[in-house]
Amino acid sequence: MIGKGALAALVAVASLSACASTAPHDTAGPAAMSHPEGAIFDPSVDAHAAVDAALATAQSEDTLVLIVMGANWCHDSRALASYLMEPELAALLEAEYEVVTIDVGLPQTGDGFNLDVAERFGVTSEGTPNVLVLDREGRLLNSQEDAVSWRNSASRTSAEVLATLQGWADAG
Repeated sequence: MIGKGALAALVAVASLSACASTAPHDTAGPAAMSHPEGAIFDPSVDAHAAVDAALATAQSEDTLVLIVMGANWCHDSRALASYLMEPELAALLEAEYEVVTIDVGLPQTGDGFNLDVAERFGVTSEGTPNVLVLDREGRLLNSQEDAVSWRNSASRTSAEVLATLQGWADAG
């Protein structure tokens, strides 16, 4: 989970795309180099505990929860994570969201994990990344279709990501 303080620290230092393929990218190859700062998916994190903590904070601070389910091998996951670290997006996240990043391994090959987090909110995970937006009560605000559409994150612009997240914050 990346809380508000951790996200600020990261900023300070810092379609079925290829992420739906059956093999991870070479971490020394072009995908790793295109968004190296976006390698934030930690397989050791207790995903359900992180989501529960974010929901508790969201209730007390009247914010939304943004769950990004991805993997460090995936260029789309890394691209999205990198966008979220940009100053304007980070400021929006700081003000409006509790952010949880969840490593899902390689779901395309049957070596996935933490996929039950998405199922908990009624989303069937497909490829990586998947994005779930929850209100402070834990209700899913975006659709199944939208949640899995983020598999093309590397082809989006940071302005598009900002507009989408701002729209959810305004509606939430």
